[in-house]
Amino acid sequence: MSFWESFWDIIWWMFWIYVFIAYLMALFSVLIDVIRDHSLKGWAKAIWIVFLVFVPFLTVLVYLIARGSGMGERSSKAFRAEREASESYIRDVAGTKPDPAQQIEKASQLLASGAITEAEFAQLKAKALA
Repeated sequence: MSFWESFWDIIWWMFWIYVFIAYLMALFSVLIDVIRDHSLKGWAKAIWIVFLVFVPFLTVLVYLIARGSGMGERSSKAFRAEREASESYIRDVAGTKPDPAQQIEKASQLLASGAITEAEFAQLKAKALA
């Protein structure tokens, strides 16, 4: 008897592969959420992880029922933090051009303190306005 006897055997096999992958995704999502959650203390995290190891299917269901709403909030909060960090990094690396008024103001402060001459101030002002 062959494993691939009929088309429906293949469909049945693909269904169970899909269920297994969905289960693994749920299991790892719960594990990541347990680790990411700052409101859970160390012992509570350890207990959830022990139950995930020894009774994984039931633990995933209980966790999703008991703490499922917070999973979305924590996930979106982490996503927003990562997005803000990457946008901040991009802005820093891109080195946006400073405002000409700020450049002229800094140059005038340097002139007033005697750090630069009148000619250097004129050069900085022309460069800022260019």
